[in-house]
Amino acid sequence: MNDLFDDLPKPDVDWYPDWLSPEAAGRALTQLIEEVAWKQESMGTPAGRVALPRLTAWQGEADAVYVYSGIRNVPQAWTPMVAELKASAETTSGCRFNSVLINRYRSGMDSMGWHADHEPELGAQPVIASVSLGVARTFDLCHNKTAVVQSFQLKGGSLLVMRGNTQAEWRHRVPKEPRISGERINLTFRWVTSRR
Repeated sequence: MNDLFDDLPKPDVDWYPDWLSPEAAGRALTQLIEEVAWKQESMGTPAGRVALPRLTAWQGEADAVYVYSGIRNVPQAWTPMVAELKASAETTSGCRFNSVLINRYRSGMDSMGWHADHEPELGAQPVIASVSLGVARTFDLCHNKTAVVQSFQLKGGSLLVMRGNTQAEWRHRVPKEPRISGERINLTFRWVTSRR
């Protein structure tokens, strides 16, 4: 007999919960906090511009300019730990990346709302490799048509690779979790074709 859930939609993802050892993940977190030039960006809303509930940075090759939420991201050069994680993510995923969005969640009150990474410069079926460091946070994926939700606990040292139609058919978020006090850094490696 078929499992009741076999017919439910599933995102096209590869999940590596223990991609880095706890020691390597801790070392990477400490180094990134120091080496990355963090920014407090703001985004446009109907009520005006508001600060993003997290710190961010954008690194990559010189032409990997990326625009989202009214923010034009011109890449900073790769820093050493980011470059090291990029090379490892490329090996695991079998894809090449020219840029990364780095989000720093300072506590459980920092968050990311529902969205999909479907900007034109990412292409029709982007591959996005998401590396998590620090405290575990919930990552929800919601199917656009059925509202089916799949949740992951993205712990430090994990890698989640989103492929295929995931960005076209699903939205994702990192919800607020007020009980969490520790920091999390998330790096989403991707390939951007710059708008010229």
